[in-house]
Amino acid sequence: MLLLVFQTLTSHALAACSRMIQVPVSATGRSVMISGDNIDGIYPDILLNLNDKDGCQFALTAVPRARLEMLFETGKADLLIPASKTPRRDKHGLFIPLVFNRATLISLESNRPVLRSAQELLDKKDLKVVLVRGYDYGPAYQDIVKELGRQGRLYYDADPVSVARLIKAGIADITIMAPSILAGAIMDDARVQDMLDKLRYEPIPELPWGDSGVYLSKNALNNEDRQTLKDLLEKVAKSGAVWKSFQRYYPAHVLKESIRPR
Repeated sequence: MLLLVFQTLTSHALAACSRMIQVPVSATGRSVMISGDNIDGIYPDILLNLNDKDGCQFALTAVPRARLEMLFETGKADLLIPASKTPRRDKHGLFIPLVFNRATLISLESNRPVLRSAQELLDKKDLKVVLVRGYDYGPAYQDIVKELGRQGRLYYDADPVSVARLIKAGIADITIMAPSILAGAIMDDARVQDMLDKLRYEPIPELPWGDSGVYLSKNALNNEDRQTLKDLLEKVAKSGAVWKSFQRYYPAHVLKESIRPR
């Protein structure tokens, strides 16, 4: 497990939070980028800025996405970031929205007719689907996943780059995730970089625009720290800083399909 601790400029005695805030993260496009011992990207930048300005300290650890979800659900992670708002996560955390996002069907350009609904995907039984284990875009997404699994058409992998490699190799045909995640993951990976301009995004009504942001643990954080972090992150949301960061990290055509400001 990789560990990156951001030190504040103030002493611990003056910190706004009562202790170090534990934030396991997984590679998520350019929202969270992990390379060796380095963890950076849009959301690590936001947390570092909170360190410098507001005194809370954040310890970031790199873990697979499925483990990240388990750590949050069992109260061993203080934050879940980034995360789409879902009923399952609502049981374990207080959600702070930062941007709007949506998942789409993503594949390589082809002559295949456009898929316009979940049912069309389910009916197209020759298409094999690969997903990142631990991703969740709500009940409709889970219903699609359940039926694809029942049909025996479903693969899982640990991260977006691995998903891209399966699609490039022809082992799978299509994935379902936010375009910003897949595009961001392959931008700097030489093995799949040539896919970037060949990706085909197919929105479906079952996966509409929804909230994306950060969950604050109901179990791991005490009330005072949770309120402090809530206040800080709500200020970040109102400032528009997250959307500005997305605009710096991503080309406009990718954001058009997957991210909107609040």
